[in-house]
Amino acid sequence: MNATYETLGLERIDDDLLLVRLNRPQAANAMNTRMGEELLDLFERFQLETDGVRAIVVTGAGEKAFCAGGDLKERNGMTDAQWLRQHAMFERMLRAVVACPLPLIGAVNGAAFGGGCELAAALDFTYAAESARFALTEVTLGIMPGAGGTQNIPRALGERRAKEIILTGLPFTAREACDWGLVNRVLPQAELLEATLATARRIAGNAPIAVRQAKQSIHRGLQMSLADGLAFEIECYNRMVATQDRHEGVRAFNEKRKPRFRGE
Repeated sequence: MNATYETLGLERIDDDLLLVRLNRPQAANAMNTRMGEELLDLFERFQLETDGVRAIVVTGAGEKAFCAGGDLKERNGMTDAQWLRQHAMFERMLRAVVACPLPLIGAVNGAAFGGGCELAAALDFTYAAESARFALTEVTLGIMPGAGGTQNIPRALGERRAKEIILTGLPFTAREACDWGLVNRVLPQAELLEATLATARRIAGNAPIAVRQAKQSIHRGLQMSLADGLAFEIECYNRMVATQDRHEGVRAFNEKRKPRFRGE
């Protein structure tokens, strides 16, 4: 990716991995208008061109915060119209994240509050540092989660747990997030990023078309009846049969060597 961003740090790793850092550590990586616009631009680009990237890891700069949510200092004094315009952009950004065809893995290195928790929930799956904390505090501010929180959190944690978290606004630990299904693994801070990158490398080593099709089959299928989901799965499967990667995978297995997948 050749784009340069003010609030995001992009680091290409091993050619096929992209590390995205939310980069406002002086503000606990809170999401201001610029960060929302830049995340929107970044993930919309991936819907058009992957540029050889096969997996993306999202984390926060520093060790204290993944993302503290919306920047309330910037929002202080906004008119209702300005607030609504900004939030409409945040909603577009969230949809761009969810629609990204590439696997998105979170490395939650610290506080993930409000919109930061919603961003973590919008990724395909997330690892967290032992010191990380999560919360959806919007109701304590006179609003409610509006970046997927009332949709993605119940899908991950179940309706009753989601209601408890959202209606109380109380924070919860990384271990609780893991026990409840929001986080897949909890690791020491010093091991978090490398463990997340190791998983991303494993994914990137698999056939990229197969990975993207499997991701879409799971995500879209969960929004369908079982019968429709099974039909959609077969459509996703059939698109891979004629790919060079499918031929290479079978050939490599029989030749007892590692496959060289090219995404074709």
